[in-house]
Amino acid sequence: AHLNGADVEELVRPNTRMIYFETPVNPTLELIDMESLCAKVKNINAGRREEERIFVVVDNTFASPYCQRPLEFGVDFVVASLTKHISGFGTDMGGIVVGPKKYYGEMMLYRKDFGGVLSGKHAWPFLVYGLPSLATRLRQTMRTATELAKFLETHPKVDHVLYPGLESFPQRELARKQMRSYDGSFAPSSLLYFVLKGSPEEAKEKGMKLMNWLADKSLSYTLAVSLGHCKTLIEHPSSMTHSSMACDDQVKAGIDPGGVRIACGLEEPAMLIDEMESGLKQI
Repeated sequence: AHLNGADVEELVRPNTRMIYFETPVNPTLELIDMESLCAKVKNINAGRREEERIFVVVDNTFASPYCQRPLEFGVDFVVASLTKHISGFGTDMGGIVVGPKKYYGEMMLYRKDFGGVLSGKHAWPFLVYGLPSLATRLRQTMRTATELAKFLETHPKVDHVLYPGLESFPQRELARKQMRSYDGSFAPSSLLYFVLKGSPEEAKEKGMKLMNWLADKSLSYTLAVSLGHCKTLIEHPSSMTHSSMACDDQVKAGIDPGGVRIACGLEEPAMLIDEMESGLKQI
């Protein structure tokens, strides 16, 4: 939220060397205006020596390079998990850094000293299976996410849905500006987030019940905190990734106890909708 405002200059300190963020943001899918932020950082850097410059680094895992290319908006470096969209099948782990060629030597030196080098065998699946199928998979999963989001938006037990592809998405204009595929078409990615109705405690309980029912009964949803998989993955942050925080603390931190994140896979949309409808009946 701070990064979208006019207070970047207030956040920066003399010793600041990097602004690091992800967009869309996990799990609410809030977007950061990369072009606007980079312009502000460029102005700040104009008054600094080269060795004091601030670098903008974006984690592009949620969107993938098919849906968004941050370098086009002035970002210095892009990082992403190869394990997610680029792999597509949840079979291998890895990560990438993309940036200016002049920093290649420094990055290789860091990699040599700290490790984290993919073996040829593990790099092979990303190059042979993951990247060639990325566009095809994303086109399908985005269509699925759109259908599922529209269904959830009309459900009486759902308070609201956040998906960049919906007309109701608060930052729809920004989404259409920076979430674009290689051919220029709108590419809102395959993750969506919805919030169940009720007080924080009630909504959290409902979220847990929904997860438990889907984990036990569903054929099309897999309970997991990953994303970009050929399977549809679902998680309830309040009782999973942020379960160590008290309900009140979650609310203060901007984590809605009734929030549910779905990373759509390659299943038929009708099957996902049918099972979600059955799951919501249980709460």
